[in-house]
Amino acid sequence: MSDAAVILQNVSKLYGDAAVVDELSLEIQPGEIFGLLGPNGAGKSTTIRMITTLTKPSQGSIRVSGYDVVRQPFLVKRQIGVVLQQMSVDIDLTVWENMEFHGRMHHIPNPQRKKDIERWLEYVELGDRRDDLVKTLSGGMKRRLQIARALLHEPRILFLDEPTVGLDPQTRRRLWEIIKGLNQQGMTMLLTTHYMEEVEYLCGSSFSNNGVTNRIGIMDSGKLIELGTLEAMREKHGKGLLMKQMGDRWDYHFFPTMDEADAFFEKQPNKAGMMVRPSNLEDIFVELTGRNLD
Repeated sequence: MSDAAVILQNVSKLYGDAAVVDELSLEIQPGEIFGLLGPNGAGKSTTIRMITTLTKPSQGSIRVSGYDVVRQPFLVKRQIGVVLQQMSVDIDLTVWENMEFHGRMHHIPNPQRKKDIERWLEYVELGDRRDDLVKTLSGGMKRRLQIARALLHEPRILFLDEPTVGLDPQTRRRLWEIIKGLNQQGMTMLLTTHYMEEVEYLCGSSFSNNGVTNRIGIMDSGKLIELGTLEAMREKHGKGLLMKQMGDRWDYHFFPTMDEADAFFEKQPNKAGMMVRPSNLEDIFVELTGRNLD
């Protein structure tokens, strides 16, 4: 038996005859931040709903921390924390009351519960807002409260579904640092996002000290079409990129290295409307799916 944190084997989800997720196999290692990307309708949210026990797979098996999501959903729920893009905190309660309610739902006894609530509110920098009604908080503060609440029962795996959607760039980066800090402490995470720079920052390098490499998976039409580290993807598709303006669109041409892209560029008699730059994740994504992420 693999000791992976999450294992999906030939998982499909059918709605009528349509396969929203199509024979997906995937492993996420303990301590990894795994970034799951895909255009709208690719099957990302359905995949997360199946892993977190909210939707049953039509076929295949999913194990989380060794537990089967269909046969042992209660045990799976104890292993996971979930931060959804929809605001799921109660705005008519205070910050502390939201945490207290969650702690009681998970049967965390006092005085441990009080200590844990204080610890996680401090961690997300909301200790001084504990008595404030959630409706008075900014969007970024509400999202930080969602993260604190998801961590209260000390899950082994954190699911982040579009955690920074709708937030300003400064607030978004503040959340990145919280996510990075959790990973440095060994937390396993599955992240979906529409922000390429978010995936490049959080999944493009390793933060934890256990030697685990963060990876990225790209889904399209319910299938996993690419999987690996950012560096391996750039190695495979090309590290250098020549862009050429063709009317109202750009034509992209990958080269194995920047030097080769530069050499090709220098040989062109007419360089108008052309530029060379290093390739990035968005270039690879568009190359694979034919679409921009948004």
